Amino acid sequence: MKEKYRVGIISDTHGLLREEVINTLKTCDYIIHGGDINKKEIIDELKKIAPIFVVRGNNDKGEWAEDLPRELYFNIGEINFYMIHNIKEISNSLKNIDVIVFGHSHKYFYEVIDNTTYLNPGSCGKRRFSLPINFAIMTIENDNYKIEKIEILNN
Repeated sequence: MKEKYRVGIISDTHGLLREEVINTLKTCDYIIHGGDINKKEIIDELKKIAPIFVVRGNNDKGEWAEDLPRELYFNIGEINFYMIHNIKEISNSLKNIDVIVFGHSHKYFYEVIDNTTYLNPGSCGKRRFSLPINFAIMTIENDNYKIEKIEILNN
């Protein structure tokens, strides 16, 4: 059986879900959020769109954030993920991970190292300094995937 999934990968929304991001996420089967959500309403809104995987960022404080995991292992289809907000806090004992998702820096980063994809989708919430506003879409088909960087030009 052929499995195909469209996954929206976002991070560092800091309390802001932009309309352009929501419209794209509505086309996705899953949403991954790399932390710094800043308020529970963001998670609630994303859950209305698609199943969500989320980790706690350094700015996620308060009772609503206490149960959010600092790191998370999960799979979508045949792809094994590991997610943490700050890449500097990554576990040294990762095995059989295809994709590592992280946030924190607000800078898009995509690199394959030793057959593992490292992906920071950037920030799609409030602008930080003069950094661009962006996120990623991953298309998974069986054990293959491709990543598309989405830049929001009208910000």
